Amino acid sequence: MNKYNPQIHHRRSIRLKNYDYSQAGAYFVTICIQNRDCLLGNIENQAIQLNEYGLIVQEIWEHIPLHFNNVELDAAVIMPNHFHGIIIITSCGSPQKIQKNKTNLSTIVAYFKYQTTKLINQKRHQIGIKLWQRNYYEHIIRNENSLQILRQYVQQNPIKWGIRSITS
Repeated sequence: MNKYNPQIHHRRSIRLKNYDYSQAGAYFVTICIQNRDCLLGNIENQAIQLNEYGLIVQEIWEHIPLHFNNVELDAAVIMPNHFHGIIIITSCGSPQKIQKNKTNLSTIVAYFKYQTTKLINQKRHQIGIKLWQRNYYEHIIRNENSLQILRQYVQQNPIKWGIRSITS
């Protein structure tokens, strides 16, 4: 059995050092399917056509605010092999909503990845198979201008998919 060796097994964090990801703010996340497999649907006429797995991702995304009492969702797009979404953590939440864990960005993303993986793997009859890549990309949205640019990026992502496919 191999023992943990920090020289070999060290994973460099891609998060901003000393930043509190539970504080109120807006965050842009990108989460990719394992091996970039096109599992969630297809782009047709510059729009995403979700399949049954993409619909599961959409459903779990939309239910995030029901699970975390101080989270709101903004623009999002499910692509064939990845997902983009804007998550807003507010300073306080509704007491009617259930909150099981401290609300920080990694907890929200972990919940999203776990729930989608569990349900999609059940549909695929492939329990225990990784659905998402291990990490995710995040960007702290610091102002309204940045928020507007990222909303536009999310909305235009299916259109750009077609352009990338033609030029690749």
